[in-house]
Amino acid sequence: MGRTYFVEEAIGQYLSDLSTKFKPYVTGLLIGQCSTQRDYVIRAVRTPPKEEQKEDNIIPSKLASIDEEWITTHASQVSRMLPGGLLVLGVFIIATPELLKDSQNALRKLIFSVEKSLTKRRLWKPTEEEVSDRAALQICSATKKVVCRTYDVQDPKSSAKPADWKYQSALSASWLALGCTVNVNIHIPLLATSPNHDLEKNTKNGLNRWSKQIEDSVFLINGEVKDDGTELLEGQSRGSSPRSTATVQVCSGSINLKGAVKCRAYVHNNKPKVKEAVQALKRDIINTLSDRCEILFEDLIINEGPHKKNFQREYHVLPQRLFIPVAGSNVMLSDYKFGDEAAGEIQERFVEMLDQSVRAEDIHVAEEPNTGKYGIWAPGQAAADNTDDTQQKQLTKATLLLKLQQNMGVVIAAAVAVFASIFSFNYFSD
Repeated sequence: MGRTYFVEEAIGQYLSDLSTKFKPYVTGLLIGQCSTQRDYVIRAVRTPPKEEQKEDNIIPSKLASIDEEWITTHASQVSRMLPGGLLVLGVFIIATPELLKDSQNALRKLIFSVEKSLTKRRLWKPTEEEVSDRAALQICSATKKVVCRTYDVQDPKSSAKPADWKYQSALSASWLALGCTVNVNIHIPLLATSPNHDLEKNTKNGLNRWSKQIEDSVFLINGEVKDDGTELLEGQSRGSSPRSTATVQVCSGSINLKGAVKCRAYVHNNKPKVKEAVQALKRDIINTLSDRCEILFEDLIINEGPHKKNFQREYHVLPQRLFIPVAGSNVMLSDYKFGDEAAGEIQERFVEMLDQSVRAEDIHVAEEPNTGKYGIWAPGQAAADNTDDTQQKQLTKATLLLKLQQNMGVVIAAAVAVFASIFSFNYFSD
């Protein structure tokens, strides 16, 4: 028996509108949540046109012209904008009857390409029982016939399996929203044996280690510890925290990530389990920090060039997180902004990435902007340690900060005999 996708009713109208606007075909992404019982689709997003297509109003006429790299890049950008619990769970194509008959192979290729790209960026590991099927949706622009199939992305030789596509009204209006604030203080050593301090590479390695600690951490739900198998709204039990060990290494520098991170995740309202809620929020914690670092490195390359690999005693403020509601839903999507970005730039990004118009007043900044100054110390400049600490405290009251410092001597690379992190989050619904 194949999977069943329960789809927000408004998506049907959105896809129908696309079929009349774009000929002979249009592609896009499906966004939602997988569970062992049901799969939910709460958004469909068309692939944005390239600049040359915008300017010349060119629409490719053959499936061979589908730009796999462009669609994969779009999927990576969209995945940054999804809070915990939501993911890119498939692709769609709307095409004329002549093109549609040859589209299944193209969809299959896209599904595996998108999943490979997204998996490469993730710092968390999927569980064995996790759903690995992804949807391939075909819609005929002439007859409006819908055909949905799935592929197992864990199996490169996977063949298509039939799936049901069922529209449901107000599907995304009753999800449980989960939220927590995590105070981050990550110390990443730069080993003395490493001849070249590549900021991006070392930061990612450090975040990999930290993400494992987050995955092993204990969560309190409204101040209580609950068993994984109980329903989210009931059950209570006591739990214990494992201890971690210390590793001492000789280092020539370090990277510090400090600040308060606002996290958010969503789970369906169909008897969700504690395990599902905790997993969704843990992944949001990991994703939001990883994505911000990735955005910062992209910004540094754009502004300072790819040669800017090595840094000495510098502060970099990571982008703030913000949330924007999905129309007709209690679900909010995410984005990131640097301090100098205007609301108009965020609005343009939502139109381009998610094909959604956004009012400036609907943009909710999750973390307070930094109102103080931050310093960049170049080699040879003196900076007293107490001044350094004072400025850092001012910054991290409301801002997530990345700090690089050299000549640290011997540092502790892992937490010394401390309990695994314990985070508390709350859930609420409309």
